Amino acid sequence: MSWIAGFLTVLPEQMRDPVLFAIPFFLLLLILEWTAARKLDRIERAAEARSARPGSGAYLTADSWASISMGLVSVATTAGWKFIALIGYAALYAYVAPWHLSPTRWYTWVIAIVGVDLLYYWYHRFAHRIRLIWATHQAHHSSQYFNFATALRQKWNNSGEIVMWIPLPLLGIPPWLVFVSFSFNLIYQFWVHTERIGRMWTPFEFVFNTPSHHRVHHGMDPEYLDKNYGGVFIIWDRLFGSFREETFRPHYGLTKQVNTFNVWKLQTHEYLAIARDFRSANRLRDRLGYVFGPPGWQPATVVRSEAPAPLTPSR
Repeated sequence: MSWIAGFLTVLPEQMRDPVLFAIPFFLLLLILEWTAARKLDRIERAAEARSARPGSGAYLTADSWASISMGLVSVATTAGWKFIALIGYAALYAYVAPWHLSPTRWYTWVIAIVGVDLLYYWYHRFAHRIRLIWATHQAHHSSQYFNFATALRQKWNNSGEIVMWIPLPLLGIPPWLVFVSFSFNLIYQFWVHTERIGRMWTPFEFVFNTPSHHRVHHGMDPEYLDKNYGGVFIIWDRLFGSFREETFRPHYGLTKQVNTFNVWKLQTHEYLAIARDFRSANRLRDRLGYVFGPPGWQPATVVRSEAPAPLTPSR
């Protein structure tokens, strides 16, 4: 990874993304978990065949390569989105913010890190409840496996997060510190994508996001849907009513699985589905519902027509 270090040296120190420095550690942990999974595969293969679902902590090579490929492309697309955001944030920070917080003060870092995580929570919650934003996020949930490779299955459209961060430069947080705080947030979330770590120390589980909490978030089971949105702190979910304890091993993936490893299709299929539904609707209300309603939204007329006819007593 020496090329990454060489590339970073040409950037101003404050703009060097910590995520790039973390990539070698991501890959090391991924390789260790993958190796352990292969060792345990023989033990779990029989159970997996009976249950028709991946074994705990399993890897599928094609699935993992799709995740890694999406992660590598995401590094480039995220850099592009951050460059666009930097221009807007710098203008807000310089000309609109009523004060400028010094990055040499410890409380500025606390405000930035906690603020990024709180805004990430709300962005993440919106992403699961507004279909247009879900289209940017759903690729991360598309794997039926849950491992460190899944953590790298990142979106290519960061526009929603860019908008959510706007309050931070308005509060006087230097734009570069906003980006660094989100990078740390992203790095933290890598390790919670594993089935190899069980429940942890209770006080830690109460405050922080953990593998147990995040397994719930990736579950497609009705009991787990739209739960545990926190990035670093799970306390937001406890405060805002979206917390769910892990009580059984989740089934991972989307409620309507996308059975492909084509990274372009994984990233774009929901946009195409929105466009098809939008064109099929006859009323403006329904078109807006397909775009801004929750994933799976249907007009009331469609829901009624699909409902089974009521049973009538025989005569």
